[in-house]
Order: sequence, then structure tokens, then C-alpha cells
Amino acid sequence: MKIDSKRAIELLNESEKLNPGRWVKHSKCVGEAASRIAKKLNLDEDKARTLGLIHDIGKRYGLNEPHVVRGYDYIKELGIDEEYANICLTHSYLNNDINCTAGGVPRPNGYMYEFRKDFIMKHEYTIYEKIINLCDLMCTNEFMTLEERLIEIMQRKGVAENTVYHIKEAKKLKKSIDELLKCNVYSLFPEILERMK
Repeated sequence: MKIDSKRAIELLNESEKLNPGRWVKHSKCVGEAASRIAKKLNLDEDKARTLGLIHDIGKRYGLNEPHVVRGYDYIKELGIDEEYANICLTHSYLNNDINCTAGGVPRPNGYMYEFRKDFIMKHEYTIYEKIINLCDLMCTNEFMTLEERLIEIMQRKGVAENTVYHIKEAKKLKKSIDELLKCNVYSLFPEILERMK
């Protein structure tokens, strides 16, 4: 079953009752950012928005839970198509590498580590997943440059052994999206441009 942004908002609102927090506004921001990029690329805007809205849905179970796997499982349990469940896993990992994530390398003895590692390594990222990867790194509860967001993450989570690698791959991702757009992605966000003056 496919879902649209209206259903995604319903799921997000239900989830917020279980675990209120800034992650909900962040998810809405990611959905809006993804929609803008999809529109410029002549992709399905509502699909991009929907994927952005649900990417962190696993946080409904609490912030100490492995939200990527919990979200994946939750979306599948609802009978929603695999591509919507996949976004819960793929949004945190760049470059088909479980070690290319913000906040440190995942522990090999962590929850469902082997499943996550194998999935990410073998999965072919869709354009929508790449857009969500970038938007996740451009949003808190507001739009930010990639650099602003990466600094914000480091301030919260600290600098880890994979931080430089993650930053390099994040910049490559932005460059690849810029090339597809044929413009700087920031040009779609007057909110960012205003702050850059």
C-alpha cells in the first residue's frame, strides 16, 4: 500500500503523542525541503514530502531506541510499501556505508547491526532516498546550509572518528544534487539565502 503526505501527517501526529519532541518539526521541515527539490526535478512532490515526513518515524518509540530499524519495522507492520519503510533505514547512512553516518560509527554489537549493515551495503538508493539524505542534513526545525547543520550535529553529538568522512560524503551528495538541479540547492530556499546575505 502506498501512502500520501496526508496519511504521513496522521502517522506523525499519532507518534508525537507517544514521544513529543523536536524530531516532529524536523520531520515536517525535511518533508517540505524534499518537496521543493522534487518539484524542481519534476519528480512526485507529494511522494518526496511523504518520505521526508516519515523518515524518523521510529523515534515514536523514544530517542534511545534504534529509530532506523524501529521505523522500518513499524511502516512494514502497517502494510505500507517497502520503499516507504526503506527510507527509515537509508536516511541515516550515506554512500551505501553504515559507517557514513552522523555522530559516530555504529557499534557492531548494536541492535540489528548486521541487518542494517547488509541492507545499506546492498541497497540501491533511489533519487528520493538521496534527496531525503540531503534534506535530513539541511534541516532542524528550519532550513539550514549543510555546513550549519553539520556543525549543529557536532555540537550535540560531538566529533567522532568518522566525522570527517561523513562531512566529505555529505558535501559530495550536495554536489550531485546540485548537478541534477542545474543550480545550487540553496536557491530553492529563500530562507537560507536571506541568512547568507
